[in-house]
Amino acid sequence: MPSRNTLTLGADRALYVGDLPTTGWHCHAAPVLLMGLSGRFALHWGSGRVDTCHSALVDAGVHHLLDPCGEQVALMYLEPDSREARSLRGLLVQQGGVVLDVAVPVRARSAMDARLRSFDLQALLHLPCSDGSPLDPRVAHSLRALRSPQDARLARGGLASGVQLSPSRFNHLFRAEMGVSLRSYRVWSQVRLALAGLAVSPRLTDAALHGDFSDSAHFSRMFRQTFGMTPSSVLKPLKEVVVID
Repeated sequence: MPSRNTLTLGADRALYVGDLPTTGWHCHAAPVLLMGLSGRFALHWGSGRVDTCHSALVDAGVHHLLDPCGEQVALMYLEPDSREARSLRGLLVQQGGVVLDVAVPVRARSAMDARLRSFDLQALLHLPCSDGSPLDPRVAHSLRALRSPQDARLARGGLASGVQLSPSRFNHLFRAEMGVSLRSYRVWSQVRLALAGLAVSPRLTDAALHGDFSDSAHFSRMFRQTFGMTPSSVLKPLKEVVVID
């Protein structure tokens, strides 16, 4: 099957479809649904365990290594405050951060691609996606700032004072609500902003500036920390980048 590497960015989710190299060890600040579109892939864990599967949900903050085993894959990242992520969080915590073979089988590839592109998680998973608990409005306020190119680099103190909390109390509240630290999520938000910049310019240096990184080397370090791969190995082969509301 011919490969077409695509990246689709939504307001509270992101989707990569195509080929990937084997990653290094990494963890990200958002839960991800991994799917093998042409066969099984392997996940390595810090304990030394290796699982092969057709699909997996991996929670934010879980260190792992992904080996696509030469298969085409889909990676759907859900923002921790999204309805779907919040509805799945209890299950992920209960299962130790990983649930294997949770997606429906890939039968007609065109139908699967349509479900992926529309982020139809209810049609993709064997699991129900009900509404999770509402997000604390103070954290929601800080997220709007972190996701804005103008405000993404606001210091912790500025974010905390904006919702009338001390920095330490704000840190505690943010982690409790989002499942990840403010520091980790800030990097994640910058990487997402950088990826959105690819829809305007394919140059990685321009993407780094769009994400408000100090330079392309800084962007490369944070990208590798987040995804276990260099930006050039993933982003240069992209055939399409789409940003949707």
